[in-house]
Amino acid sequence: MSAWVLPDHIADVLPSEARHIEELRRDLLDTARGYGYELVMPPLLEHLESLLTGTGEALDLQTFKLVDQLSGRMMGLRADTTPQVARIDAHLLNRQGVTRLCYCGPVLHTRPDRPHATREPLQLGAEIYGHAGLEADLETLLLALDCLRAAQVPALIVDMGDARIVRSLLAGVSVEPAALAQIHAALAAKDASELASLTRNFPKASREGLLALVHLYGGKEVLREAATVLKPAGGANTAIAEALNQLQWLAGQLEGTTVSFDLADLRGYAYYSGVRFAIYTQGASDALVRGGRYDEVGAVFGRNRPAVGFSLDLRELVGVVAPRALKAAIRAPWGEDAELRAAIAALRQRGETVVCVLPGHENEVDEFHCDRELLQVAGRWVVKAAP
Repeated sequence: MSAWVLPDHIADVLPSEARHIEELRRDLLDTARGYGYELVMPPLLEHLESLLTGTGEALDLQTFKLVDQLSGRMMGLRADTTPQVARIDAHLLNRQGVTRLCYCGPVLHTRPDRPHATREPLQLGAEIYGHAGLEADLETLLLALDCLRAAQVPALIVDMGDARIVRSLLAGVSVEPAALAQIHAALAAKDASELASLTRNFPKASREGLLALVHLYGGKEVLREAATVLKPAGGANTAIAEALNQLQWLAGQLEGTTVSFDLADLRGYAYYSGVRFAIYTQGASDALVRGGRYDEVGAVFGRNRPAVGFSLDLRELVGVVAPRALKAAIRAPWGEDAELRAAIAALRQRGETVVCVLPGHENEVDEFHCDRELLQVAGRWVVKAAP
C-alpha cells in the first residue's frame, strides 16, 4: 500500500475547503459569543471511564481506544464533545447559576455514521447549563438557527420530537438493551411490521402507542393527533401531555421558520431526556444540526444540572453552502529593498493580505484574489488596482 493512502473515510482538507471551514468556524463561534457563550477546548483524548461514563453503548462502539503509555490505563479518542463539556461544567467551573459554553474541535468515529460520511467530523456546538425551563430550549434553537443563517444556509426546516414520549410508552416494560436498540431503529425507519414483531409481548397500551408513533410525523396536526392516540395509563400520560404542550409552545416561538414533527425519531445520542430537534435544508441528505435537552448528562460527574444544547459538523456544513469569494489581496514583488519591505509590513499590519511573487512564479494561480498590486511609482511604493 502506498504511504500516502489514507484510511477509509479519512481525508485531507485542501486549501479552498479549509479556508471555507475556517471562515465558517469563526462566524459561528462569533454568533455563539453574541449570545453570551464562552469558548472551551476539551482534550481530544481522556481516560476511558471518564469519556464514556453514562453515555451508552452507541458512543462506546464509536470510540477509538488505546493504552496510555505513561499510566497503563485505557484511554479513548472522543466521539462526542458533550460529555466532556458536562464534566467541565460539573467539576472545573462548578458555577451555581446559568453557564453557557461553546466549543469547536475534531471528534473521531470508529465507523462512519452514514454512507460517504467522514470518520473525523469537526464538531461545533453550544450548551447551556443550569436552567430547566423552556427558555433555555428556545435559546438553543434560536442560536442553532442563527448559526446556520450566518453560514448562509437557505430554506431551513426544524423537525422536533421529545425523548419522553417513547420513554413514557415503555415505562414499566422490561426491555433488554439490545431489544431496545432494535425498537429505536424500527421507529426511526418507520418499520411498522418490525416494530409489531418486537413489541408483540408488550402491554396493549405500550404496544399500540409505539405503533402509532410510526405514523405521527408531519405538521402541527401531528400534535393534536398524538394527544388523542397516545393515552397510556397513570403518570406516563401526564408526561406525554407535557411533552406535547412544550413542543407546541416552542414551535409557536419560531415564527417565519418551517416546523415539522417526528415523534418516532430517536436518532442521535442516547443521553437526550426531553425535547429533541434536528434542522434540515433542501438538498442535504441528513440533518445539519441535532440538539435537545439532556438533563442527566452531568449526573455521572456528581452534578445533575439541567442542560440543553446542539452540535453540527462543519465539514458537512461546508458541503451544502455556496462557496465564498476569495479574500482580496495585494500582489507585491519580491525584493531586498528596505522601503519595499517596510511598505509590505505596513500593509500587513493594517490587516491586508500581501502575496509576494517569488522570482519565476509571476503567473501562478493561488487561493487569493489579487485585485491590487504594490508598484513603485516616482520612487515610492503605492497600491494600484490590478489590470
